[in-house]
Amino acid sequence: MTPTYRAHDLDDEACGAEPEHEAELHSGFLTDAAHWLRGLLGPEDRVAAAVRRILDVGSGPGAATCVLAEAFPEAEVVAVDRSAELLARAETRAAERGLAGRITTRRADRPEEFSRLGPADLVWTGNVCRHLGDQQAALRSLASALRPGGVLAVAERGLPPRFLPRDIGIGRPGLQARLDAHLEERFAAGRAGLPGATSVVEDWPCLLASAGLVPAGTRTFLIDFPAPLELAPRRHLHTRLRRVLDELGERLDLVDRLTVEQLLDGDACTGILWRPDAFYLSAVTVHTARLCRVRA
Repeated sequence: MTPTYRAHDLDDEACGAEPEHEAELHSGFLTDAAHWLRGLLGPEDRVAAAVRRILDVGSGPGAATCVLAEAFPEAEVVAVDRSAELLARAETRAAERGLAGRITTRRADRPEEFSRLGPADLVWTGNVCRHLGDQQAALRSLASALRPGGVLAVAERGLPPRFLPRDIGIGRPGLQARLDAHLEERFAAGRAGLPGATSVVEDWPCLLASAGLVPAGTRTFLIDFPAPLELAPRRHLHTRLRRVLDELGERLDLVDRLTVEQLLDGDACTGILWRPDAFYLSAVTVHTARLCRVRA
């Protein structure tokens, strides 16, 4: 089956290690975002009563699912994804954190299924809409799952990860900027080929308002691991670079391709697993909106 939505940027294989590595890197941002959402959902003494059920749409291995369950300890949280294996990982993660009794999973392959996930007080979705042909229709479907007063939180775009200085001492300076430009071109071409692809201005508050919701605030969260990096983020970057090289293929000129191959050399001091100047810096923007009326 052709995938209709996914939770990760580089079109990673659903069963690969990259979602797990990325989940660990993003755990701090997810905690901050969940506590910000608590404040949006009402006074502290009333949040427990106001938030009874949460949907994490495009959950992947369940990192956000578990963080939301911890931030809203009275709520049932449902992890929703197209991948049965990633949902199994979400169940394992929940069990490891003592949350198995409050976290359930649901498979959903198509945007029109979002409205059949049952009513929720909070719907969280990260990097899902960008991989759907009709982003506005996807938001309408997500919004249809909200109870009156509920909040839809959409994490989309922000700033792509940066992890190399401009001049890394091999190849030509500016490698990462060129890689980002190639990836953006590839992404745009992929979006144009999605079923039902519709071009929209990606003004997320406006798109949320067009879905029948009232924008409730936007916030950007920084993910910052300065040099020198620990081994876990280095492994994630190695996996990411390997996938970039595989996906961009002949788009890269010879010098840049050879430079990426050097960065992937696990034995070289210039490789991403060893170089002291490697860092990880990214930003995720979360857009929120509330359902302020009873649906007809």
